[in-house]
This record gives sequence, structure tokens and C-alpha cells, in this order.
Amino acid sequence: MAEAGQSRRDEGGSALQELVRLRERIDAIDAAILAKLNERAEAVLEVGRLKGSAGLPVYEPAREQGILERLTTLNPGPFPDRGIAPVFREIVSATRSLEEVLRVAYLGPPGTFSHQAALRHFGHLAETLPCASIRDVFSAVARGEAGVGIVPVENTTEGIVTQTYDCLAASELTLCGEVQLRIANHLLSRSGERERVRRVASHPQPLAQCRRWLDAELPGVERVEVSSTAAAARMAAEDESVAAIGSAAAEEAYGLRAIARSIEDRRDNTTRFLVIGREAPSPGGNDLCSAVFTLRRDESGALWRLLEPFARCGVNLTSIQIRPIEGKPWEYHFFLDVEGHPSEPRVREALDAAARVANSVRLLGSFPRAAGRDE
Repeated sequence: MAEAGQSRRDEGGSALQELVRLRERIDAIDAAILAKLNERAEAVLEVGRLKGSAGLPVYEPAREQGILERLTTLNPGPFPDRGIAPVFREIVSATRSLEEVLRVAYLGPPGTFSHQAALRHFGHLAETLPCASIRDVFSAVARGEAGVGIVPVENTTEGIVTQTYDCLAASELTLCGEVQLRIANHLLSRSGERERVRRVASHPQPLAQCRRWLDAELPGVERVEVSSTAAAARMAAEDESVAAIGSAAAEEAYGLRAIARSIEDRRDNTTRFLVIGREAPSPGGNDLCSAVFTLRRDESGALWRLLEPFARCGVNLTSIQIRPIEGKPWEYHFFLDVEGHPSEPRVREALDAAARVANSVRLLGSFPRAAGRDE
């Protein structure tokens, strides 16, 4: 027995020595990574000086997206592919801030899904500007109060965000990028006790995304629409009879407790966000192009003739959305998303042919497609 105990102690001592050795190796690797990060930062400072002298924008979505895609392709493992984007987004955010701190307008207050999307896409060293409405996000970017803005445009459960489309039709800003964010809606309150809930508050979109759950679990409980999920969380923090539907970030920010988690009706509940800015990004090789058209009401076959050139030129239409034109009853904006960039001949040909059919046309922007959904 004594010999067995001594053997275990020897093995334990050997394991501790190996653990110390491995930790020293990790510390040396971390120091080498830090040195390389500073080497990268020096190179970015040089890039910033060149951009400044040439009047080029600091935020280049195609370049940033290309970095993530290239590194994921090069990754031999065992570092997980899913870990590359979050790590390098923060590296890019940190080194971008050496050129200029990017200010990002979003639908606030802090803790909304728009806030979460902004941090995921631009990193935590970007400066965020909360706005009271989607229209205010557009205004902040147009006035130069923010370099870019991020706005929700559609959800897999509830479809399009109409206010965003209406703002796109009226704005002269350009589209710069997109973000896809998996949305987990949590029911939050001050006490975390379901029996105390008399009202459920949230933005109209999350309320709709959780409709079946609310019908089954909280029938008859009043539903209150507010400007954002964070505004709902603030209501819940102030009134224990109110439960908010919101994010984990809102739960933490407002000191709430979860009554139920992930109450959205669909497991694939994802919101797509668009990045808006004042400068058009350069082509990225995997782009989406958005345009808005109007048609004459009295021309039969006009819609077919608008869409036909895209099929003839082999250009894939990924989305067609229709919104009424303010002040013109029964007239509509037709929003088209197409794969590709206007610099590509077949895309240019299709857009030009469609423009000849249309009463009016405006290119909303071309931007790198999101590589995938952020969990």
C-alpha cells in the first residue's frame, strides 16, 4: 500500500512538472502573439498615414471580410474555425482604432440586439452611438455624427423591418455591409417569477417572434410595444409587474432575471442588419447589390420587363420587397437585391436594362455579403 501511494505521488509530481512546462510554453507563445500584434499595429499605422494622405476611408468592409475568410481558409487546426472571426474582429477593431475611432450609430439604448450586432461586427473598440429610432440612425450618419450606422432590415420569423426600407427609399446614404445575428429572446423581469407578470413589453418584432409562446404560456397577459428591447428592459427594471422580451445583454445591463430563455417560436430566428454610410465600399468578390425602382402604374407588364433582364443576364435575384410610396396611393417602391457588383459586366447590363424600363431607379449600394450567422 505504501509503495502504491508513493507511486501515485511520483506520478502526481511528474504531472505537475509537465503542467508547469506547458504553461511556460503557453506564456512564451502569448508573448510572441503580443509582439506580432504590435508589429501588426505598426503596419496599420503606416496604412493609416497612407489613407490619410490619399483621402481614403478607414472602414473598408471588403478588406475586413476578406481577412476573416482568408484566415479561416488557411486555418490548419486544432484552433476552431468558429473562433477565428470573433478573435480577429477584435484585433481589427483595436488596430483600426489607431487610424481613427469609428463611431457606429444603432437603435438603442445599450442592450438591444442592434447594439449586439454593432459590437459583433465592429468590435468593442468602436464607439457606439445609441439612437431612439431607426430614422434617427440614418439622420446621425447623414449629419456626420457617426461614421456608419447599423439597422435591422429583416428577420427569418417576421420578415422585413418596414421602417428601414422606408428610410432607405428616402435617404442618400449608401449600403456598406451586412450582419446576420442569431436572435435568442429571453423573458426577463426584476423578480424572475412568472406569476408576478401582468404585462409583457418589447419592440414589435420580438413580440411577434414569440407570439406562439406567449399565447400558450401567458394567455391574456397584456403585450406592450415599445421602441426597443432595451427600453422594455428598463421598464421591467422599474416595475416588477412588467416582463421584457430581450437579450442576455439587456438582462445583465438592467439587473434582471430570466423567467424563461429562448422563447422565440423558431429555432432559426435570425435578424439581418445592414451597415449604412456615406462612402461606397470597394468590391469584395462576394458582393450583394441593392437598388430601388419605381414603375408607371399604367404600363401593363412593367414589372415583368423590370425583372426579365436579370434572368437574361444570368444575375441571381436574392430578394424582392415592395413598399408603398408616401403620398402616392397605390404606387410602390420595388427593392431588389442581386448577387454581384455593378462593376461586373453582366450585373451592369442587367441594372441598365432594368433602369430603362423603370420610372426611376437609385442604386442603394453594393457591399460584401455576410460570411455567415453570428451566434
